[in-house]
Amino acid sequence: MTAIATATPLVLDREMPAFDVVITESIVVDAEVEATFVAARRLDFLRVRTPLLAAAFWVRGLPEWFRPGTTRPPPPRLVLGEGDPLPGWLVLGETPGRELAFGAVGKFWQGTIEWRDVDRSEFAGFAEPGFGKIACDLRVQPCGEGRTLLTYECRTGTTSPDARRKFARYWWLIRPFVGHVMRATLATIQRDLRPTTPPVLHSSRA
Repeated sequence: MTAIATATPLVLDREMPAFDVVITESIVVDAEVEATFVAARRLDFLRVRTPLLAAAFWVRGLPEWFRPGTTRPPPPRLVLGEGDPLPGWLVLGETPGRELAFGAVGKFWQGTIEWRDVDRSEFAGFAEPGFGKIACDLRVQPCGEGRTLLTYECRTGTTSPDARRKFARYWWLIRPFVGHVMRATLATIQRDLRPTTPPVLHSSRA
């Protein structure tokens, strides 16, 4: 597993300092840091749409509202920063004006995902064998006058060798789609800030 240490720890570092895989996507937007963070925090994830989104891995984990044949209407929005519920997912913490972190515990490599609801206080120490843990954040930092670097990072770890083997096979298949969804998410936030600003994307994967 890979460990990260920084002079000023992020919520993400506190909740998942060690992990098996990570994807980081960044975009430079022509907006002040404060406005960019507000837009990220208010993001409605249901507004993140691309032609490939239906194939991305996290669609399989959406609530029963989105499964074929269900009679339950979909929710009007999904704003994690404001506490909108999503089975298995929770807000891990927030550094106002800088970072919003969220995560989940589950067996997301299965055909029918088995999510495990845990309290925020239990997330970092959760170690029951057979599960995977996802920790993500949206964070901002200045990038020149009137510009902001907006970053979306997603880390995944597993709690046992058996879970690690199962996740490794799953990750090989869905890794490209994860990055696609993350880039689409950043582009959606950018459109909320500057509808006519073309994206400047930078990628880093491990």
